[in-house]
Amino acid sequence: MKLLFIADPLETFKIYKDTTFAMMREAQRRGHTIAACEQQDLLWQRGAAVTAHVRDIWLNGQSGAWFDEQERRAVALRDFDAVLMRKDPPFDSEYFYATHLLEQAERDGARVFNKPRALRDHPEKLAIMEFPQFIGPTLVTRDAADIQRFHAEHRDIILKPLDGMGGMGIFRVGPDGLNLGSITETLNRHGAQSLMVQKFLPEIVDGDKRVLIIGGQPVPYCLARIPQGSEVRGNLAAGGKGVARPLSTRDREIAEALGPVLHSRGLLLAGVDVIGDCVTEINVTSPTCFQEITDQTGCDVAALFVDTLETAIREQLT
Repeated sequence: MKLLFIADPLETFKIYKDTTFAMMREAQRRGHTIAACEQQDLLWQRGAAVTAHVRDIWLNGQSGAWFDEQERRAVALRDFDAVLMRKDPPFDSEYFYATHLLEQAERDGARVFNKPRALRDHPEKLAIMEFPQFIGPTLVTRDAADIQRFHAEHRDIILKPLDGMGGMGIFRVGPDGLNLGSITETLNRHGAQSLMVQKFLPEIVDGDKRVLIIGGQPVPYCLARIPQGSEVRGNLAAGGKGVARPLSTRDREIAEALGPVLHSRGLLLAGVDVIGDCVTEINVTSPTCFQEITDQTGCDVAALFVDTLETAIREQLT
């Protein structure tokens, strides 16, 4: 099969942990051919199919210059057996426009994973609000007075921007309310931008668990991202330590409830973040942690993913 990965620049990959690289490596091992491009390489000209300037690559097994490539060429997305949208957040206006181009590519006949409409309809922080039975006390607002009332009720809270990634822009405000006004002004831009406020979950000391759902089914292990030192963020990008663990009963309950819903909407892969018993985010743009789980448990997550991808492609071809 011919696969196209839309991702960040290949030269920026940290291949010892990159999930997109793990997908590519497993796909190539099975004999599939791989091409790559960036979001900016997409184009749509009047009367033509959505196209991308792609480079065909071969993973050469080296740790430095890890791929060989051929000269760039313009290819209609429908000419690939699958297009995998793996561009990292933030979900900005350019990402939004890209989902529209990818949705047109689907109308041209392309098979895109995750589905563009599903990416657009599931903002990674807001998406949890659809499942109130699995989340802690949460407020989405741009109003400072609402945030003050939420803090007065719950005393110890987390504030974060709706478009953040990797733990960026997350603040904790304790019972003393120190700097709540200043933090609110910074995040809501003096009332111009909405943010999310959540009751602080002390279970974060045991890790912010990434539960992977592939084809509606949970991977049997999660990666607990454990904050280090005085940090309240478990994100690996913020220095958290990743420890793979079997899913708990509650983790599995959450995954088995959310998995079929997300899959039915075109999300082949999702990463559900769980602190204690509560869902805190549903990641759909480019969920990670494949390699960390595989390295620590022997569970080959990339193989599970490519198995599911191959099945999905066959189903759409028939």
